[in-house]
Amino acid sequence: MTRPALLFDLDGTMLMTDDIHREVFVDLMVPYGIEVTEDFYMAHVHGRLNTDFFAEFLPDLEDPQGLSDLKEARFRDRLPRPYPAMPGAEKLIDRARAEGWALAVVTNANRLNAEAMLEAVGLRAAFEVLVIGEECARGKPDPEPYLAAMRALDIAPGHAVAFEDSASGLRAAAASGAYTVGLRSGLADADLRAHGAQDTIQDFNDPALEVILGRLTGEPVQ
Repeated sequence: MTRPALLFDLDGTMLMTDDIHREVFVDLMVPYGIEVTEDFYMAHVHGRLNTDFFAEFLPDLEDPQGLSDLKEARFRDRLPRPYPAMPGAEKLIDRARAEGWALAVVTNANRLNAEAMLEAVGLRAAFEVLVIGEECARGKPDPEPYLAAMRALDIAPGHAVAFEDSASGLRAAAASGAYTVGLRSGLADADLRAHGAQDTIQDFNDPALEVILGRLTGEPVQ
């Protein structure tokens, strides 16, 4: 019998870091005359690869990867350690490990940031697979990062549940065939569903999660 899998985004899903990212973007974009309001951030930055954002808003930028690296280094400098995980995340992951379920992180964060965030919440050792969007042929919203995680875990999409909070992440997870669950950490239920969520939860203590997890112990997710 194929073991079930839980696939997690990081920012806004495993931990609430959007405010830190937005503050860094606010400072970083000042020299380019771009005002990063909260609405602008959610519409154009949230969940995307930095280089995709730069290609759209700074098309003449000579070194997009260098600016991306600078942005992420500033994020790591501002990330407190330790840092709280999303409520219920540790309990869910402990349960998954006890049940023998497969676990993976699938993120558009770069590898240094992903490692830093997982260490900050004390959960790095729990994940056998860590998929980084910019290390794939294509990052989210393309499904390739999720498909890469399933290949690494030897899991069929029908046995995987993906947790996401951003429009690009939800589109990626849904297109991969995983059962897609949206976290209402930044977007409302209707917005999450519009981008591909089949269910939504407030956090990992949400009672609705029990019904979702029940799907893993029966027939493959439809």
